[in-house]
Amino acid sequence: MFPGASSTKSRGSPGLPTIFRGNRRRPSSGNRRNNRALKPGISSLSSDEHWMHAALRQAQQAEAGQEVPVGAVVVYQGQLVGQGCNRSITDIDPSAHAEVVAMRAAARFLNNYRLLDATLFVTLEPCVMCVGAMLHARIKRLVFGAYDPKTGAAGSMFDLITDSRHNHAVEVTGGVLEQECSHLLKDFFQERR
Repeated sequence: MFPGASSTKSRGSPGLPTIFRGNRRRPSSGNRRNNRALKPGISSLSSDEHWMHAALRQAQQAEAGQEVPVGAVVVYQGQLVGQGCNRSITDIDPSAHAEVVAMRAAARFLNNYRLLDATLFVTLEPCVMCVGAMLHARIKRLVFGAYDPKTGAAGSMFDLITDSRHNHAVEVTGGVLEQECSHLLKDFFQERR
């Protein structure tokens, strides 16, 4: 585990992340989460925080490169298989969001564009484009840090990821290390105003 892990917050249940499945939302107590991909003895919440810290390190790399500080990692069977940060400016590529960069790396690593049973951790709630990519990749679970009320497509602005009309369901957990993820973004934009 990483030092300095703090409690998480969600809408409606202070201190607890929110799990979305289908069109239902409910607070999670940490013990209801899917623990299949976890190492023995590690709770889901501590594992979520562990991997979110890895995503935060990717976000810091984006910030160092003058990109919007968003980072993502893809975990499969308890192993890191892909990571990435925003690279739209660096790569001159509007699709080079952290989630897409991490999923591309994971697909190359696994030699499969389908990321079945993989979990994507990202510091900011994904946009419409990234949610579409996750659905096509068949990501099993999405865990995000900060909510994005302007463009979030996992429940804040839109709820595309849990739309029951899709042929694939993604379990979504929001608000993991929300404060750390939010502060990184707020500080980045305050410095530029």
